[in-house]
Amino acid sequence: MPERRTVALVTLGCARNEVDSEELAGRLAADGWELVEEAADADVAVVNTCGFVEAAKKDSVDALLEANDLKDHGKTQAVVAVGCMAERYGKELAEALPEADGVLGFDDYADISDRLRTILSGGVHASHTPRDRRKLLPISPADRQGVDVALPGHAQAPAPQDVPADLPEGLAPASGPRAPLRRRLHTSPVASVKLASGCDRRCSFCAIPSFRGSFVSRRPSDVLGETRWLAEQGVKEIMLVSENNTSYGKDLGDIRLLETLLPELAAVDGIERVRVSYLQPAEMRPGLIDALTSTEKVAPYFDLSFQHSAPGVLRAMRRFGDTERFLELLETIRGKAPQAGVRSNFIVGFPGEEEADFAELERFLTEARLDAIGVFGYSDEEGTEAAGYERKLDRHVVDARLAHLSRLAEELTAQRAEERLGETLHVLVESVDGEDGAVGRAAHQAPETDGQVVFTSAVGLAPGRMVEAKVVGTEGVDLMADVVSDCREEAGR
Repeated sequence: MPERRTVALVTLGCARNEVDSEELAGRLAADGWELVEEAADADVAVVNTCGFVEAAKKDSVDALLEANDLKDHGKTQAVVAVGCMAERYGKELAEALPEADGVLGFDDYADISDRLRTILSGGVHASHTPRDRRKLLPISPADRQGVDVALPGHAQAPAPQDVPADLPEGLAPASGPRAPLRRRLHTSPVASVKLASGCDRRCSFCAIPSFRGSFVSRRPSDVLGETRWLAEQGVKEIMLVSENNTSYGKDLGDIRLLETLLPELAAVDGIERVRVSYLQPAEMRPGLIDALTSTEKVAPYFDLSFQHSAPGVLRAMRRFGDTERFLELLETIRGKAPQAGVRSNFIVGFPGEEEADFAELERFLTEARLDAIGVFGYSDEEGTEAAGYERKLDRHVVDARLAHLSRLAEELTAQRAEERLGETLHVLVESVDGEDGAVGRAAHQAPETDGQVVFTSAVGLAPGRMVEAKVVGTEGVDLMADVVSDCREEAGR
């Protein structure tokens, strides 16, 4: 019997990449590969890269080089790049980074096992020539369903004869034509579920649609099926991810489909919380706000992509809105759910941004009372409209504005955390450590980005438990809290 090959998946970037890695893990496990956590313990290290901004691309290259170093003093025999950076640059990345033994695009995901075997045996799989993936799908969203195009995270499942009758333990079955095999790569009580892929918006600074493609929704039955499977694996919170969740259902004939799906997801046995990320302010509608603020077990959480608030800058970005309209949206949300969490990202130093525009953005942030704020300095992204804009700001101006707004954001989010002193929150316990104590997250805190709740005592706590906790202190955006009661005990009374 041939020796079982081992593979490690190293994931960089966003939650969408995490889902893609677990799809690749599912395909590999179904084909007999042994998944290991550390690249040093694997025959092949697969690095799921990010290609969004320069810093993320640098991190991806560093991860590939680090994995390549293992070939000199570890078990690792090959290093393979997948993900957004591999898809976006293809042959160019392969030529610039010969340390990578393979650069695989999204079209290779369905055959990932064969690709890795070829590379491990010393063969070469030609890197793809990048193309605008928006052109692979019909212009009309209604015509996109069922088109045979690789869509990571809800890719075409393998043919039935290619899937073992008895799947390895812990592997999600492919329940439909767009339901991928999936294998969890960690034991966190939180997992992301891909709601859709691609984006139809044409923001002038963003290259994502060109390599992720046009917007395609997953069918509700597939999302529900995957959520039920995750619940069986012990997941307590699911986070719905895509490039734009507010567009969900438009290609299925119902732009309000998310409002219908949320209660069904929240009703899945074992799921304690459903979180929706990546919302476009210009596409928010009353029904969606109602669903997010009033549906039991759905977090009143609004990850709103504002990007700026000065009208002139937003128009140059090919976006909509202004300070007053954004503040009105926040007032509507908080009128329905006073404890609602709101986070957003902002770009400073965009071409043509005047001092008055920057001051307008400061005014918005000061009045918005956001729970989490990400600030980025503008830089050209090749292939975007903004890269060709005139009136570029000097780098030192961009850096100065970035530093100033970052300091302001840190102060404002710390103040917002202090406003929660005395509040009683539902907190999902995520980790309990003998040295670090117990840590969890409330409804207004998404994984990785929005701070956490540190419990004053870990007694009786375990990962996956949902508890009521009273906020007694703050440290930046983090909250300190005392446990008041176990939510399951309260529900049973």
